[in-house]
Formats: sequence, C-alpha cells, structure tokens
Amino acid sequence: MKARATCPLDCPDACSLLLTLEGGRLARVEGDPRHPITRGFACAKTYRYPERVKERLRHPLRRVGRKGEGRFERVSWEEALDEIADRLKAVLDTHGGEAVLPYHYAGTMGLIENQHPLAFFRAIGASELLETICATAGAAAWEMTYGPRLAPDPEDIPENARYILLWGINSLTTNSHLTPFLKEAKARGAKVVHIDPYENRTSRFAHLHLKIRPGTDAALAYALAHVLFREGLVDWAYLEEAATGVEAFREEAEAWPPERASALTGIEKEAIEALARELGEAKRVFLRVGYGMTRHPGGGNALRAVILLPALLGAWRYPGSGAMLSTSGAFFLNKRHLGGRHLLEGGHPHEGYFRPNPKARAINMNQLGTALTELDPPIRVLFVFNSNPLVVAPSTGKVRAGLAREDLFTVVLEQVMTETAHYADFLLPATFFHEHPDLYTSYGHYYLSWNEPLAEPEGEAKPNTWVFRELAKRLGLKEPTLYWEAEEVARSLLATDHPYLEGITLERLKAEGFLKLNLPKPFLPFAQGPVRFSPPPEVIPTEPRPGYPLILLTPPAHRFLNTTYGNVEALVAAEGGEPVLLIHPLDAEARGIRDGMLVHIHSPWGRITRKARVSEAPRPGVVVLEGTWWEKWAPDSKGVNHLTGEGLTDLGGGSTFHSTPVEVEPLRLAGFAPGPQSC
Repeated sequence: MKARATCPLDCPDACSLLLTLEGGRLARVEGDPRHPITRGFACAKTYRYPERVKERLRHPLRRVGRKGEGRFERVSWEEALDEIADRLKAVLDTHGGEAVLPYHYAGTMGLIENQHPLAFFRAIGASELLETICATAGAAAWEMTYGPRLAPDPEDIPENARYILLWGINSLTTNSHLTPFLKEAKARGAKVVHIDPYENRTSRFAHLHLKIRPGTDAALAYALAHVLFREGLVDWAYLEEAATGVEAFREEAEAWPPERASALTGIEKEAIEALARELGEAKRVFLRVGYGMTRHPGGGNALRAVILLPALLGAWRYPGSGAMLSTSGAFFLNKRHLGGRHLLEGGHPHEGYFRPNPKARAINMNQLGTALTELDPPIRVLFVFNSNPLVVAPSTGKVRAGLAREDLFTVVLEQVMTETAHYADFLLPATFFHEHPDLYTSYGHYYLSWNEPLAEPEGEAKPNTWVFRELAKRLGLKEPTLYWEAEEVARSLLATDHPYLEGITLERLKAEGFLKLNLPKPFLPFAQGPVRFSPPPEVIPTEPRPGYPLILLTPPAHRFLNTTYGNVEALVAAEGGEPVLLIHPLDAEARGIRDGMLVHIHSPWGRITRKARVSEAPRPGVVVLEGTWWEKWAPDSKGVNHLTGEGLTDLGGGSTFHSTPVEVEPLRLAGFAPGPQSC
C-alpha cells in the first residue's frame, strides 16, 4: 500500500511524502511529486524514517530501577493512567496546579498532537512553559519590524529575484526544498551570497561566502545600510510610503562606516562596499535569514537590523523579493480553542507567537535546569512530550540533577527510548505521524495539509491527545474542548473568515491532502508596509570571556533534526560516527592540537571531550560542533549542552546556544605523550 502524508518534523519544508506500508508497517518513504514544494524528493534523513520506527516503544512502562538506569516493567494502560492520575490528584490537592509542568516542543509539528495537549494543563492551572528554545527571538524581532511573519512566496523566486542573500542559515541542510528554487534563480543569472561564520554546504553552493564573526550581524547590516544611504541606492519613494523611523535608523547607520564594521565583523571593507553596491543595483533581492543569528545575547536586534535591508532597497515591491524568516504568519487559523487558549487571558486567536496568561507561573524552557533544581515552590510533577530535554535543553548538568530528584514524578510520552526517557517514572508509547490524524501548516511555504491515519498503531501506542483525554476523565475535568477528537479540533481551527483560508475545508483537505492558501497575486506582503525602523536596532556583539577565548557554534547536522534520527545507525555513520569539533588551524596550532586528537572543551558551565578536526571551515576564534547528537555516540557519553548556559536573548527570551565561550585543550592522559602518528 502507498499513501500520502505530511512530514511531522520541525523543518520549514513540511514535505508531502509518499509512504509505502507493508502489512500495516512503514517500509519506505519518498517525496511526493505532486507537491509544488516537495517536488518528488525527501531529505537524506527522512528516507531513513522506517529505520527509526523499528526501535519504537510499544507498551506502557513503569520504572523499577533508580532514575536514569532505564529499567522498567510493562504495565497496562489502565494501571499506568490510574496511578498517574492518583499521583497527580495528590499533588494538585496539596500544592496546586503550579507544582505541575509540561515540557514539550516540536517533536511533531502537527497542530493537534503538538498543541492541543496543553488544554489539559491549562484546565488544571499548571505552570506555563514558555516555548522559547528556537524561534521567539526571531519572532519578536520580526513582529517589531513588520508584524505578522509573512515572506515572499518561494515559488516566485526563480523568475523574479535577481540577487539571493542567505544570511545565518545553512539552507541546503535546514531548508533543502528551497534549493531547487535557488538553483533556478541562479541559472537565470541571480548571484548567491552566503554570510555565515563557518563554511558549510550552503557556502559551497553560493558564488561568495563572507565569514562573519559570530554575533556581529547588526554591525554588518548597518555598514551595508551606510553605503546604501551614502551612494544613493535607497528606494526613498518606498520608504516614504511604507516606513516609519527611517531617519533615526539612518543616523545609527552613519556611525557604522565599512572600516568600523570590518574591524568588528572580520569582513574586509572592500567586500562590504561591493556587497552593498550589488544589492543596491539589483533591488530585487531575496534575503533568507535563519534563526541561527538570533541565538546570541543581541540576536533579536541583529535580526531586526538585517531584515530591514530589503526595505531600504524597496525589494518588497517585487514578487519573490524581500526577506524570509518564516511564512507561519499567513495561516490565519482560529486558534482560540487550540490547546485551551480560551482558558487563559492574553492569548491571540490567530498569531503563532503566543503570549501565555500573565497570571500563570511561567517557566522559560531554556531554564529548565534551574526550574527543576531551584524553583520555590518546586515542580513536583513533570510531563515530557514531543521533546528530549536531557539532550536539547541548556545546562545538561542541571537538567540531569533535576530529573534525578526522587521527589519529582516524571511522565514521558515518547516514540523511542531517549536519554530523557530513562528518567521517567512512567514511560508511555506515542504514535508516529502515519498513525494519527493531524493538521499541518508550514514556516517555509504556503500549503496547509492534513494527515489521515494510514495504519493502526503498533503495540499499544497512543496519540498524545488520547493520553490527556484519559487523564482528564480520571480527574473529573468538565471543560468540553479537552475531549475533542482531532477532527473537531481541525474544524475549530478552520472556522475563520480570513480570505487566505476561504474555501479551505476539512473535507477538501481530506480529499486532496494539501491546499495552497488563497494568497493575493502577485503576493507582495509588505509592498505598502508597515516597516518600523524605530527604535534603531542595537549592536550587541558576542564576546568571549576571560579564560574562554573561543566562541562555540552548535548548528544542525545534515542528517539529524535536533535529536530526531539520533538513534538511526546508518545516519550516525553517514555523519562520521561521532560528533567532532571543527577548529581552525591557527587555533589548533596555538594549543598544540592536531587533526584527530581527543580534546577537552570547557565552558563556564561544563566540560566535554571530542575528537578534533582541524579545518579552515570555521573562522579563527570560532569552533563548531555540528548536530545535537545522542549522548551515547560521544567519546565521553556527554551531550554538547553540558557546555551551554541558560542566558537569554535581548528579545523574546530565546536561547543563546551560539554564543558559548569555550577553551579547548589536548586530552593528556597520564603517562602518555602523543607522537606524530598518535592522533
């Protein structure tokens, strides 16, 4: 049997896939040739999805060993749910809802299985998790500048964009289905420039790679603006019609001539001037930015400075031109009841950047370690779903200490046996995307899609929403939306009069699989603005610390998606079998490090061991660890987030993963001095 489904993973592509099922089990994954974005190919990792499914959890389990040992016994669903409900009731009666915390994120991007479980937690008054680990700094920056997260239609890029600027994104890895559109534009004569602190697949695809010093993007943006203003390359007609605060921004740009920006960014003055002139002459510029530049203390301001450049050029007047961070703001679904938002104050029914109830105790997910070890009154019950916080959250040492608390009752809903799952008191098997219905938007294109369940769940696996419906029954909760099935949630989401969704019904989605939003033609989301240049973005450089002279970047690996696929041995082997540290030859020589040598990497928050790869890919002063690997593949069985801290961004309370100050030194074993061939 072959059938269509949408990929559930946290990626802008939201691919339409063709799944081959044999005996009700997933056997093969292909790209859907009918989908205008997927175009018949899937990424390197998704082809291996069936191998991930083979190692799935099939039955509810209860812990029998010490926390972290991963020793469990099989129990029935009735036994598991009854005991969980009893433990939960006792905590709610004694300590109230704020003693309960859901930790969740984007293990699935299906709106129903991702968000609707939160209705249960909002109904019991649980502490609110601020979902800040990835996108909130960028979302806040975009909202300050433009409003809703809209972008040029990628299908308009090939025929219209004359210049492609890929800034702070390895798009060939993290947005691979944009690549065919970039290739077509390139074939039609568009120049492609990549701005990133280290060389990667996208750098090699581009005509030019500018290796910027991490956390200095705002300074480079101002220098480009300086040249555009100085040489009369700004579209004043557009700015007068569509923008506010331009003069204050111009004054700030005047303080950043290319010479000053060069000293901070590490990019030659001549290269800055040449890029500004080329942008000014092209006008029809497509700027693709990623969230990478936002993962610095000044990341929100940096993104604001960068995404204002297309407005200076008037690029928004042309199809396929302007800036793209996300397309998620175009899906004007009615989210009032999704995840129980109507139970809170302060929620907006449409906007994806959700502001939780200010009256609830809010916990930033980047500070989970502190929340589990220092919060008063403490968290006593933790539910984890759609995430693997022991590996992905900052300050792993603190997170592990929190999860190891014997007085913390932890329930994990999971598909495979992750590091976090080892700390569960109850481990509940979750369904995969082809086993439950769900509705999918995208943050890289404008297609809405629906997944029908294509197979019965293996073993006793259940959807997240089923688990929380059952718990709600046991707690006697009366809120009707807690008991909505997937189709009821979907119909509620589609109950909107926004013109982009006119005529899009659940019946049509079921029949056709995916539908494009009714965008105006041509689609020019900010041709009339509003563009807010004020307040002028601040330049907040990322700086090393005394004793930690290098900056560590932790960008995605090509064959993992966060920690998803980290258990697939074929993908692990294709990534080299273990995580390695990229270090520039000058930095390696200064530390006596040779290629292949084991090294200690230490930060103010922790220490790990990795094999060094001496490479000119990173710029001097920068070291790179690609991918969030499962801990078992590392030489010291420690994940990269042992090194990271809980610091937050200037806007949106986001993570600062790409600003970690570190030092690197050779691993010196007692009585062993490595010789020339001992690496």
